[in-house]
Formats: sequence, structure tokens, C-alpha cells
Amino acid sequence: MALTAAHWVYLGGILLILGTMSARKNVLVPALLATVATAWAMTGDPIVAVQAIFNATLTAAAELFNIFLIIAMVTALLGALRAMHADQRMVTPFQKVMRGGWSAWAVLIVVTFGVSLFFWPTPAVPLIGAILVPAAIRAGLPAMGAAMAIAVAGQGMALSSDYVMQVAPGLSATAAGADPERVADVALVLAIITGITALAIMGLMLARHMRTPSDVYLEEWEAGVVTGPRPSAGLFQRLRRRFAGAGTTGDGAEPLIVTEQTEERVAVGAAVGGSPTGASGAAPPPSGGSGDVPDRDEKPTGKNTPPPDPRTERLARLFAVAVPVTFGLMIIYLVLGEAGVVPPVESGSAAALVGGLAIVLAVLACVALDGPRAALTSVGEHVTDGLVFAFRAMGIVLPIAGFFFLGNSDFAGDILGLPDDSQAPSLLVDIVMSAQHLIPSNPVVVSFGVLIVGLLGGLDGSGFSGLPMTGSLSGALGPAVGIDPATLAAVGQMGSIWAGGGVLVAWSSLLVVAGVTRVPVIELARRCFLPVMAGLVVSTLVAATFF
Repeated sequence: MALTAAHWVYLGGILLILGTMSARKNVLVPALLATVATAWAMTGDPIVAVQAIFNATLTAAAELFNIFLIIAMVTALLGALRAMHADQRMVTPFQKVMRGGWSAWAVLIVVTFGVSLFFWPTPAVPLIGAILVPAAIRAGLPAMGAAMAIAVAGQGMALSSDYVMQVAPGLSATAAGADPERVADVALVLAIITGITALAIMGLMLARHMRTPSDVYLEEWEAGVVTGPRPSAGLFQRLRRRFAGAGTTGDGAEPLIVTEQTEERVAVGAAVGGSPTGASGAAPPPSGGSGDVPDRDEKPTGKNTPPPDPRTERLARLFAVAVPVTFGLMIIYLVLGEAGVVPPVESGSAAALVGGLAIVLAVLACVALDGPRAALTSVGEHVTDGLVFAFRAMGIVLPIAGFFFLGNSDFAGDILGLPDDSQAPSLLVDIVMSAQHLIPSNPVVVSFGVLIVGLLGGLDGSGFSGLPMTGSLSGALGPAVGIDPATLAAVGQMGSIWAGGGVLVAWSSLLVVAGVTRVPVIELARRCFLPVMAGLVVSTLVAATFF
């Protein structure tokens, strides 16, 4: 078919957003300008074009508000647990099994992944940093090894799959026109494959740097001396020398010394940076990225926190067990439902079940801690805090998603105020179909193309703002080359979140991981790059071949 001016303007808007992301700038203004220009080209009416900014954002909000609610409810639960220190008790028992460097490495990976699945890495990173990282350092795990484990397991595996809260799969599936449950299932498999591959390579890097347990290592770490792994030899060593720059000695050896200036830069970066998985006290990213952002009101969890009274301790022990068990039983029920053993949960309703359980547990926790009367106030405060957090975390996604919804005929009619939805063109699908003869009918090539777009989408330091784009491309490209759009959307989700969610991009929440483990953030990003990219290549090949 022949492309109209509106198609070319829309394509120009996509390229503008990609270019802005590549330059690590805020994509909000380009998305708004592209929305106005595209709507003007489609209707020829500048008034409708200006209205399209509001209508596109409103349409995106209507489609995605369930995601805001799930974030708010889970955040409300976390606030109730934090008030009784139950969040700390959920991870404290794992300190006892850290008897050596490798056991500490394994515990950090498992606990970070588990906690981040349910609460996102925002509370997980500072919590684990305050409680588990010192124990891991004393057990003989290098600080850089601890940082890599937390980044890969939390910001990588847990956030890229987002299997429990299903915020990321919901964004990807909505834009792709796919089933969110299917996207979540594929994303979980791909996230685990990527993580295992990356961790295996990192394990080889760490092998020569594991030490016997000693209090001396903890004292050195607290004093600012950071040691980390180096590649054993060969290709990894040569590539590391090229990327590491002046941060190491000529033969790639350690140690690295974190100076006061370095620590100051990390602290300042945490204060002005932030990202989809930011830390306590950090502001939203300068790029305006979306996703899991820091909680400004989070209280310290360090040694100086006053001990709770005996009654609060009993409640903390109770809810530290009850909350994980409840969500674990929910997951078992969902699995049994898929197997037909119990009545299955309807497609797309798993997130509603998580949100409902979260708010019920939050109410119970507040009633138990504060009493029925005071709980009327405290529950409202936690829910309000959760809603504020949700809009701070995800609000920037709405105008960006609105632009990509404008290219979808299912939403374009409402955005442009057309009386008949059948009059709305599907700009993105038309563009893909017109260029179909140029696209190799090869699932591998298309999958890697979507992965690269996702990686570019994450360059702004946000793991979520690129999901509407990768989802829309997946919905358009999948049928054209015979690939399930849900699979392609999951591949794009891997690229966007592993890059911008806080693993490959140093100006993302990787700042938080570096801050709590006291390692240089640029060096941490370099250490993660090759293992994670290798994992993404393997998982993309698996998606293109077996899904």
C-alpha cells in the first residue's frame, strides 16, 4: 500500500524517540511533539492535533491504570511491613547460611530474586545492602561480586520477568495486542536463561577472588577498599582492558580503591539519578524514565535503628512468614489452575489477585500493629503513599505510550475523536506491511532486531518507557514473519529492562547497587556488560527457535 504523509510523520516520530533515547535524553517532549505532528498529518486539523496530546495520554491511562493500582497496593503492603520491621525479618535468616564466598554469592542471588519478584528492586536493594551484603563480604565474597549478583538477580532477572506483579508484561502485551499471561510466561523463561548465562560467566570471573571468611574483609570494605574479579585470560581479558580504561592496572589486576571523591559521586548520583529500580532517597531519573523509582520516605534499616518492642517483634515474625507463604500459595494455585487441577484464574486476572492479596495483607498488618481504630488512618496513609509512588514510578510512561497507541487502529479513533473507529488507520502495521518485502522472513533476524530496539529503548536509564515501542513493533512484525507477538514482546522486554532497568546502564538504578555495595558504578556496568549481553544473545536464540 502507498504510505501517506501521516505514515511518514509517524515513522519520523519513532526515529526521533529512538535517537533521543540513544542520546540519553528525556523522551517525553519528543513523544508529545510526535503525537501533535502525527495527529495533524492524519486529520489536517491543528485543534484536533493539540487535543490528541490529552486524548492519547488519557487513553493510555485508561488502558494502563490497572498497573498503577497493582503498584500502589503492593507498595502499601510494603509500607505496612516496614512499620513493624517485618521486611527485615524476611531476609535476616539467610545470614546464617553464608559460610563462605560461594554460599554468600548463592544466597544473595536467591534472596534478591525472590524479594524483587514480589516488591520490585526498590525496597530489595537497600534492604539487602543493609542486612546481607556485610555478611557476604565477611564470608569472603568480593564487593564487586556482591554488586553483580544483586544487579543480575534483582534489576535483571526479577524486574525483566516481573512475573508476580506483571507490570512489564502488561505494558508489553497491551501494546502488542497479546495475552499478558503469555508474555509473562515467556519473559520468565527468557529472564532465567539470560540470568543463568550471565551468572555462569560472572562465576568464572569470581573464581580466583573468593576468600576464606574473615572480619578483616568487612573492615576493609567499610573503610572503602574494594576488590573485584578480573577475567581469567584471553578474549575476556583483552576486552576488559579495552573497556575498563584507567580504572585498573595494566594487567587488569585489582584492587580498586574507592576514594572519597568516588564515594561522593556515587552519593550525588543516587541523589539526582534514580531509575526503574532506584534506591531509598533517590529522585526520579533526569531522563524522565519510568518504572520502579525510589521511595523518598524509606527509613534506614541499619544498625542504629531502635529495636522494636516485644509485641511488634512478635508481629514482625508472624508477618515475615505469613506474607511470603501467602504469595507462595497464590503462585501454586495459579500453576495448578494452568494444569487444570483447580479452577483456573481468568487470563489477565493474576495481577488483580496479587493486588487484592496485597491490600488484604496490608489491612491485616495495620490492624494487628495499630489496632482497629488507628488502622483506619494508617491503611489510608499507606494506600495514599502507594498511589503517589505509582504515579511517580509510571506516570512518565503515559504520554509515551499514547504516541504508540496513536499508531494502533484500536485506539486511534478515540484519540482523534473519530465517530467511527473503522476510519482510524493502523499506521505502524501499515508501515511494517509496506516494508515487508525488505524484512527477512527469518525469526532469528526479527527477534534480534526487536532485542536491539529494546536495548536502545533502555539507554535513557528507564526499563519501562521503551516497552510500548517494543510491544507495538512486536504486534506488527510478529504476524508478518510468523512469530508469536507475545514472544517478540518478551524479547523486546528483555532488552529494554536489562539495559535500562539497572544492569547495563550506569546512569540507571545501578547507582543504587553500587552505592550499597561501595563499588564504582562505571566499573560495575563494565563488568556486567559482556556476561549480560551473552545471556541476552542465548535467550533470544532460544525464543526464536523454540517459542
